[in-house]
This record gives sequence, C-alpha cells and structure tokens, in this order.
Amino acid sequence: MSSQPLVAVLDYGSGNIHSAVKALAAAGADARLTSDRDLILEADGLVVPGVGAYHAVMEALKASRGDELIGRRLAGGRPVLGICVGMQVLFEHGVERGVDTEGLGEWPGAVTELDAPVLPHMGWNTVDAGQGTRLFRGIEDERFYFVHSFGAQKWLLDVQPPFPEPTLTWCTYGRPFLAAVENGPLSATQFHPEKSGDAGIRLLANWIDGLGGATL
Repeated sequence: MSSQPLVAVLDYGSGNIHSAVKALAAAGADARLTSDRDLILEADGLVVPGVGAYHAVMEALKASRGDELIGRRLAGGRPVLGICVGMQVLFEHGVERGVDTEGLGEWPGAVTELDAPVLPHMGWNTVDAGQGTRLFRGIEDERFYFVHSFGAQKWLLDVQPPFPEPTLTWCTYGRPFLAAVENGPLSATQFHPEKSGDAGIRLLANWIDGLGGATL
C-alpha cells in the first residue's frame, strides 16, 4: 500500500486547476486530475474545485455527472473537499445576479452576494477557526487567499445526536461568511488553499492526514 493517499481532483472543465494538483502533491498526496469514474469513486479523497459562476459550475458538474459521483462518495462516507465555488455548490442553491440555481443540496441554505462595500473580496484574510478543527490544526492564526463576491452567510443545518456538530470556520468581510466547513466526510473552504502559500499546503496536509480514518 502506497504511503501517499490517492486524491482525485475532479476534472469537469472548471478552468485552470493544475495549481490545486500541485499543491496537493506538495502536501503529500498522489494527486491526479481526472474524470475517470472508477478512480474518482475509489480514491482516498476527492477534491472538487470551482472557478467562475455558480450556475456555470453546476451546469458543468451535471454535464459530466460529477454531481452523481460526489453524492455516491458521500453516501459511502468517502472524503470530499470542495474549494471556492466547489464549496458554494454544496448548499441548496445559489443566487447570482438574479439567477437562482439549484445546488447539490448537501447543506441547507443559499449562497448570496457578500454584504460589503467593495467586491470581489480579493486578497489575504484571517479566519476564526472553529473549535476542534482538524483542517486548521496548527494554522489557526494564519492568513488565507480569497477571491469571491458570493458566499454562505448563514448556517442552517440542524444536527441531532448521535451525529457530531459540524466544525464551522468564519471570516469577516463586511459581514461574517463561512470560510470553511468540516462535516463528517465532507469538508470545504471558500478560500483557495492552493493559492495560500505554506498555510494552504498545511491545511491540505491536515485534510490528507485524515483521509485514512474518514473512509469506510
């Protein structure tokens, strides 16, 4: 068995995402940009990147049946990490410039325009890491790179015992929005770890370190 966990980066036509593959490799994964269904389902981890508009990302996911693959992995308790719009589409729907698009529905709620005087939110920002976080272990006070105008500004999932409460990490730009969520096998970041220097590599390494224990 390889000492490097196999991480599939979902290739569904979402812009230039080779930097994500390089960052995952630097963090210790055998990272592969792929659309191969078997590889996506069998990999230790799946990363879902997202660049551009919510509607366009959802259309591309559906066209490639990536939405089905994400759902199948999560149904089996297999780890998935969404990045940027790849986080946003995990919510029920997104509203961008008057267009209301149905998302993957893993979490309730909407992704809406940030309430801030200047958009997009672009550049480095600190986060308020959630208690018990694994993703931000050792990097709670670091800065991460954001570039977005939309985000999830409320958390509506009501988790009942025996299921553990998700770990929520917030960032403030104008008003608070979710910077990251850790919810069982499903994790996501609004910022770009692959563009966040050493802190981003460490966050990816923290996620990779948890892959073995999170799979069934």
